Amino acid sequence: MKAEKDKVIAISYQLKVDDGESGQELFEQVSEEQAFHFLFGHQNILPMLEEAIKGKEVGEEFSVFIDFENGYGDYDENKKAVIPKSNFKEDGKKNKAILKVGNVIPMQDDKGNQMRGEITKVDYKGVHMDFNPPLAGYDLYFEGKIVSIREAEKEEIEHGHVHGPGGHHH
Repeated sequence: MKAEKDKVIAISYQLKVDDGESGQELFEQVSEEQAFHFLFGHQNILPMLEEAIKGKEVGEEFSVFIDFENGYGDYDENKKAVIPKSNFKEDGKKNKAILKVGNVIPMQDDKGNQMRGEITKVDYKGVHMDFNPPLAGYDLYFEGKIVSIREAEKEEIEHGHVHGPGGHHH
């Protein structure tokens, strides 16, 4: 069976990143035992990574270089914001547990678009957040292997993503 549209693909991989100054650094390693599963052909992974996997069979290896422009884009200073602490209150009280540097919080913009922001600082001005993707500005180097391929369930194709063992997991 080949990696193609409407198949559930599991891959193991090593991802190295390069910010253009420090050289390549290991960012993530996914073992065969903890393989990453995705529904092929449904925009669940970067297009160039999917292209590198296309047509491969179980056991075959892949490697691909994705420059930052074709990855997560350039780092954008305009995607940083200072948000009033009052926006983080629950039941009228400040939620101190959530306001920690490094926490990534799901948020919504004024148009209702979902986004994730990382808290970079909390001070008298408010909560400083960065809404850039974590790998914005980095070139990506993927090396990996196809661990498994299976037919997608009808419901997975309808929903556009893989469901875990025993059904639906969002």
